[in-house]
Amino acid sequence: MMMYFKFFKYLYFILFLFTSCEKVITLPIENNDSQVIIEANITDQPGPYFVKLSKSISINQPNIYPIVSNGSIIIADNKGVKDTLKHTTGGIYKTNRIRGVYGNTYSLEVKVDGKIYTAQTTMPMKVNLDSLRINSFPVNGENRYSIIPVYQDPVGLGNSYRFIQKINDTLDGIYNIFNDNLNNGKINQRPLNNGTEKISVKLFDSISVEMQCISPAAHLYFYSLSQQSGAGPGGGTAPSNPPNNIIGGALGIFSAHTSQTKVIKILNK
Repeated sequence: MMMYFKFFKYLYFILFLFTSCEKVITLPIENNDSQVIIEANITDQPGPYFVKLSKSISINQPNIYPIVSNGSIIIADNKGVKDTLKHTTGGIYKTNRIRGVYGNTYSLEVKVDGKIYTAQTTMPMKVNLDSLRINSFPVNGENRYSIIPVYQDPVGLGNSYRFIQKINDTLDGIYNIFNDNLNNGKINQRPLNNGTEKISVKLFDSISVEMQCISPAAHLYFYSLSQQSGAGPGGGTAPSNPPNNIIGGALGIFSAHTSQTKVIKILNK
């Protein structure tokens, strides 16, 4: 009898621990120091091109990124052209002389509050976007659609692509980042990912797709963003810092890429 009594006493003690110790534990969240964000793009389309400067914020602050209007920006190419950018409005700086050309290498120098940030990138050769193809598939008794960009990947590894999709002029918030690791030298058969249910591709929609041929550094940057929840083109800078090509501790990317756009309308049932 004494043994049973000890057993139930021990059991009661264990249950008491589980039921009475309900203290809420709050983990401290460390605020990161604000960092400069550099969003710089050069394309093969006629200029001017633009660089946006802003600053990151802590995770407990509103999703508004302070602009940087007192920066100094120089972009140069390997042909000897040097361009000093001028601030326009909202932290956006505009080029005056530089031109985007396949194969050219571009260097970027940004000065903000006494700190210097540098980056370098080379514009890849252009891979032609031949057309857009509609991919139809049934889901719960109704047709759903996705878009397949048709292009011939060149022979030889190392080609990277970014696709920006708009559905009825609404930007799709999903990154579509491809490379040629699995389809080197082949015609692309991979469809673009659809966006959210609110802007998914439907019958009679008009779809605009921009194809960018990007550098390996830009591919790694945008692919890393695509793995983070809520990341998308047109969204704010992600809460963590994906690998980039900027030296000096800034967030963002300096990209020299090609750009071409095609539009298709969903008409088939």
